[in-house]
Amino acid sequence: MSPAEVIDVTRDAGLRRIEWGADVHAPPTDLGRVAEVRELTLAAGLTVASYGSYWRAGVSPLAELTSVVTAASTLCAPRIRVWAGEIGTDVADGSTWDTVVDSLREGCAVARDHGIELALEFHPDTLTDSVDTTLDLLERVGDDALRTYWQPRLDEETGPSVEGLRRLVTVLAGIHVFSWWPGANRLRLHERSELWSAVADCLVRDAEPCDLLLEFVPDDDPTLVAAETATLHDLILATVA
Repeated sequence: MSPAEVIDVTRDAGLRRIEWGADVHAPPTDLGRVAEVRELTLAAGLTVASYGSYWRAGVSPLAELTSVVTAASTLCAPRIRVWAGEIGTDVADGSTWDTVVDSLREGCAVARDHGIELALEFHPDTLTDSVDTTLDLLERVGDDALRTYWQPRLDEETGPSVEGLRRLVTVLAGIHVFSWWPGANRLRLHERSELWSAVADCLVRDAEPCDLLLEFVPDDDPTLVAAETATLHDLILATVA
């Protein structure tokens, strides 16, 4: 979909913010396009939540992140999503960890100069493939400009999943909201309402306000976004009622 179409879906659903991707809608190689996306977003009464990059610490060159930071600044994005390498902790050795840590420290310095923070994708096949390793990585980097996203781990039951989230609330930048079960089978949010009710309760009770970003609707169907938004709003309101 075009940026204008994405904005229409977002606004019509009653959502407030968009994380624009660096891969399609707002490429860092085209700052004119990035500026256009920013203006379209603001004109619709929306704001930019973050800039979804595919920069991988320890793999992608720092110069690539510099371009991403410039684009994020043009977009008025307060945060950039980045990735902690390209292999999981089950195969990463000490050298890999050191390389990713050093790269993230350098990246934080570049982002901070523009008033932007970095947030790690919480994802398999990276050094943030579990809560323990994410906390370990953040501690090793030791920079407040770096935080983390959270999303349900594949095939993890509700209890362990929410307990993991609870351990990350002090370093949380945002939540990727979707219902996959089992495996990568895409469900509607209400089909895992026990998970998202528990997540909402955890966030309301224990976390600072953060972005809840809808993604992966079944069949990539934009007509479902409004109903999924309503479900998410209902779950949060039920928690605070």
